[in-house]
Amino acid sequence: MSNLLLSAVGTAVTIAIAVLAVGLVVFAVWYQIRCKKKGKGSCGCDCSSCGGRCHTQKKDKE
Repeated sequence: MSNLLLSAVGTAVTIAIAVLAVGLVVFAVWYQIRCKKKGKGSCGCDCSSCGGRCHTQKKDKE
């Protein structure tokens, strides 16, 4: 009986960790989309005020 209880507890913990991990991934994607819509880049700079210098540097390197 105790083995069955331990198995159920282990399964519940595994499911809880999986739900937490999926929630973190969903939050990260949502946050990146939200920042992109507001005009902020992933580097932390505000692309709306940079004048596109970051993008021209990438093109020059290619």
